[in-house]
Amino acid sequence: MTYFNSKTNLLLIDIILLIVRLFVGFAMLSHGFPKLQMLLEGGDIKFFDFLGLGPKISLILTVFAEFVCSIFLILGLFTRIAGGFLMFTMLIAAFIVHGSDAFDKREMSLLYLSIYFLIVVLGAGRFSIDGMIEKKRKASEW
Repeated sequence: MTYFNSKTNLLLIDIILLIVRLFVGFAMLSHGFPKLQMLLEGGDIKFFDFLGLGPKISLILTVFAEFVCSIFLILGLFTRIAGGFLMFTMLIAAFIVHGSDAFDKREMSLLYLSIYFLIVVLGAGRFSIDGMIEKKRKASEW
């Protein structure tokens, strides 16, 4: 193996996409699950109203992205769509919720944003439900 080789190993990319999807999906679940619990508890919801729709709607949208879309990401189902919702959520977190904060407060959401951007661009990879659906679709075209 040469370090200056520019050829891409597609199998390796699919394996890396699987690992990254699993890691970032489970990592974001750790942020989304407490928000889901807050939503299910019912009481008075104090949450950042990022769209002007009220704190409860904002929390519901955030739970959808951080919890539901993370599960889709882990499964590799609707991966690009789920990644888009997660990207939007991280944009809001980085530039609106923490917009006036120092970089260290925005760093985590920007890192997540960059990973979701790669997933949206590259897709779920072969080892995903999306990959299985695509393989079946291609087989039926022949």
